[in-house]
Amino acid sequence: MTATPHRVHRYVSNDFTIRAAAVNATEVVREMQKLQGTLPLPTVAVGRAMVGATLMASHLKEGQQVGLYVRGDGVMSAVYAEAHFEGQVRGYTPHALYEPAEYGTDLSLKESIGKGTLTVSRHQPFQAQPFQGTVELVSGEIGDDIAYYLQQSQQIRSLVSLGIYLDTYGKVRAAGGILIEVMPGVEESVVEKIQDNVDKLQTTVSKLILDGAHPGDIIAPYLTGIPYTELDHDFPLIYACPCDKDRVIRAMETLGVSELQDMIDKGEKAEVVCQMCGRPYTIDVPEIEDLKNRLYRNTLN
Repeated sequence: MTATPHRVHRYVSNDFTIRAAAVNATEVVREMQKLQGTLPLPTVAVGRAMVGATLMASHLKEGQQVGLYVRGDGVMSAVYAEAHFEGQVRGYTPHALYEPAEYGTDLSLKESIGKGTLTVSRHQPFQAQPFQGTVELVSGEIGDDIAYYLQQSQQIRSLVSLGIYLDTYGKVRAAGGILIEVMPGVEESVVEKIQDNVDKLQTTVSKLILDGAHPGDIIAPYLTGIPYTELDHDFPLIYACPCDKDRVIRAMETLGVSELQDMIDKGEKAEVVCQMCGRPYTIDVPEIEDLKNRLYRNTLN
């Protein structure tokens, strides 16, 4: 029997002053780890970014997507994730095999990422350039940094909880999170009610998912005392990458005419593997020659 694909579950308070989302993202984070062979800390970093991007994208509109780019001065200096309203998500770090000298008990990212910035990009169909906003990292743990971005860029107070649960072998056992956004102008008593609910929680989001909790069960304790309704959002969550052969060939333009000519002279076809999804591409010598000729013609214009 095939398991039902996970999806983001979205909610809104009955007075429309609070919106929330919860997701079990275990399968897509597992897929990322399988494709990229990430060790524990990189898995947590990319996994949290993927979950955060997925939750943020669910609050957009059809055809829109959001990208998160964490840059720090630590050893694990770059983490990227991208998610679409329709459920496609992917993530990447160039430091997939990073391993600290010793692991803390909570797999904290702060020291490994260091000081830096979080850049959030929102893409809309037919828009030439995405909207981008950048804030300084306040923790490096990604969830708090997303909340800080929402406060600074959109004046939206939010609660972001992102969890990745690994087994003793460093493999993903559970992944997911919740995002609660409080619209500007909401009475302080409502914010206090949510904070009181948080203070009473006994376990983490990832542990709840590991124990089999449904996203609706995860969000409910946070919204105790606040009437709310679930919204339709029937898009399956999948790990997806938009790479194709044409994109690979365009990326090879950066090699320049002389290096492409050297490959042609040696009869070397190009073997390229997408770092985000592991898909292999072969660019044959005649295709490299076509690319070289096109680049050469462009230098004459």
